[in-house]
Amino acid sequence: MNFPPATDIRKIRIGMDITQAELSAKSGISQGTIAKIERGKISASYDTVVKLFNTLETMTRDFSKGLTAADVCSKRVISIQAGDTIHAAARLMEETGFSQLPVFSGDTPVGSISERGIFELMSTSRQIDDIYKMTISKVMEESYPVVSESTPVGTVAGMMGSCNAILVMDKGKIVGLITKADMLKLI
Repeated sequence: MNFPPATDIRKIRIGMDITQAELSAKSGISQGTIAKIERGKISASYDTVVKLFNTLETMTRDFSKGLTAADVCSKRVISIQAGDTIHAAARLMEETGFSQLPVFSGDTPVGSISERGIFELMSTSRQIDDIYKMTISKVMEESYPVVSESTPVGTVAGMMGSCNAILVMDKGKIVGLITKADMLKLI
């Protein structure tokens, strides 16, 4: 099992609005030990870290019991086609206020593009005019993961640590998008 760094326990705990004392009571790990782990003052044993992350996961499931991806996703999916230009993506981001977009080929998700990715491209020695005309397919990043509408929110929350967004599918069709901002609305 792969866990984030032990110091991420604090971020997760605060994001869930859980005190160290509450985490201590549920996990059986002393509040003082949790405080030292969160500050990076001690290196916790593997068993302790596993116990804390498992407790946080259980608390997340209890918190979001019954909620699914369909309940939290944005139903309006703003996307762009792989054959469109970087300029078109930048304009669409500017118009919609989104900093990232899923990239499709027809109705199939094939990648993603973000402001960060465009800025990184601009920082290379390429001319702006060349970047302006490039197709998204040449520079897009990985596609967002896809989950079904019935996927529990706790599962979605766990996935958000390694991706910027998640696409929601129903009967083979993309019907929604979940971003970290959508998940934060639950808190």
